[in-house]
Amino acid sequence: MTVNESLGAWSALFMLLAAMTYLVAFVAFAWDMASHSKTLRRAEQHSGQEGQLVGAAATATVNTVEAADTRAGLGTGERGRGYQASVQAVLAEHVADSSMRYTGTRRPAARAAVTVMVLAFALHAVAVVTRAVAAGRVPWGNMYEFSTTGALVVTGVYLVSLVVRDLRFVGTLVSGLVVIMLTAATIGFPTPVGPLVPALQSWWLVIHVSIAVAASGVFTITFAMAVLQLLQARREKAILGGEAPGMGFLRMVPSAQALENLSFRLNAVGFAFWTFTLAAGAIWAEQSWGRYWGWDVKEVWTFVIWVVYAAYMHARATRGWTGTRSAWLSIVGYLCVIFNFAVVNTVFTGLHSYSGL
Repeated sequence: MTVNESLGAWSALFMLLAAMTYLVAFVAFAWDMASHSKTLRRAEQHSGQEGQLVGAAATATVNTVEAADTRAGLGTGERGRGYQASVQAVLAEHVADSSMRYTGTRRPAARAAVTVMVLAFALHAVAVVTRAVAAGRVPWGNMYEFSTTGALVVTGVYLVSLVVRDLRFVGTLVSGLVVIMLTAATIGFPTPVGPLVPALQSWWLVIHVSIAVAASGVFTITFAMAVLQLLQARREKAILGGEAPGMGFLRMVPSAQALENLSFRLNAVGFAFWTFTLAAGAIWAEQSWGRYWGWDVKEVWTFVIWVVYAAYMHARATRGWTGTRSAWLSIVGYLCVIFNFAVVNTVFTGLHSYSGL
């Protein structure tokens, strides 16, 4: 066995250990959500703020505000702002802190989950770096390497975000998605260590694909947050309607509005990365094939993704597409990313087929 083959074997071993560790982190995050939400539910029941009492409080608050607005002669717009204030006052009692700041609440399972996630990230990084050393190049020259490196970026973005915001509530989804990505890479796209084809032996591989990986990592985080936003919005609607809200784990999750705001900011970063990816790909295409754009299927779907996220950014910022509509647009954009990677690369033929990217 050569040195490169040995390093490739070690990379596969560390990748397996990382996947198993991510799975432990997934269980720990899920355990934290279940146990802590149960504690919050008991506290709500003790204080009499569950079920019909929540609906009665919401109705009374809203009616009081509307009556006061009417006596004060407020217009429709001003009354709407008063209504929104009352809604936020009611929901604030039943969702996590919308500022997403860390509190003094003791959550040993959450701390353990983050610790395990950091360990998994370290093992994962060793696996990716070992693969790069074995191949003698950047570790994203085929679909297996793109998947594993992309999963590493997803975890890195999440752990960096944890430094400034308490995003442990999304840890279950993030760790679960990373496990799926590593499983898909290992089972669906196994590729031995080997050299790149001549067309990929360019610095543009480093620039173009690395930014694409970063953008995909950010979009994965915003996809998870959009899913939680839809669930939380449904729960908030039930609370305001005086119904039993269900989905108790969402007590751990900030309000739908807070999730939407943070998701929008992250999507703005991901969109900027994807715009650069599109431009860099066109420049690389001109150097490789003598044209900037040729309507190759990979180029088309890269552009489709850009259009969907551009529509999301425009609609959210200028057309008032807030709430569930913006969440669905974000989800559609990520599904296009998955389709571009999992279907376009494996089903369609084109100039990009040889690269696996």
